[in-house]
Amino acid sequence: MVFFFLIAALAAADLLIKAEIESREGKDFPKPLDKRGWITLHKSHNPGLPFGLLKKNEEAVRMIPVAMASALGGILVWLLQRRGHLYEKLAYSITIGGALSNLYDRFRRHYVVDYFSINYGRLKKVIFNLGDMMIFAGSLLILIHELWESIRDGR
Repeated sequence: MVFFFLIAALAAADLLIKAEIESREGKDFPKPLDKRGWITLHKSHNPGLPFGLLKKNEEAVRMIPVAMASALGGILVWLLQRRGHLYEKLAYSITIGGALSNLYDRFRRHYVVDYFSINYGRLKKVIFNLGDMMIFAGSLLILIHELWESIRDGR
């Protein structure tokens, strides 16, 4: 049950930030978030997959993430029936929380609201949202776990 609460809380946090960004005038952006200028707030609408991929194919842009989120949800439900696996359950929950936030945008707004960039190297050109960061972090945790298990099992 705690993992479903975590998923809902993470998705809600991102959706609240997106709602705040959407309520602001476009002329308010871009805007530095910190004094050093490492993070910049934006108001950006992405009708495609990450980096605008497939933005002209609205059906694929909605269905590919639905399929991925469904698969992740299925894995999490399977894991929840097993004792242990806390690290994996946490990683999948974080990933699903981010995915659901972006899925909400895709179905409700027909675009995903992206709202910050990290002003470092090539990242300067990429605008993210918290959901994207959750998907990245959860996926990274899953990858690290799988690598650790492979090393531990001697594969």
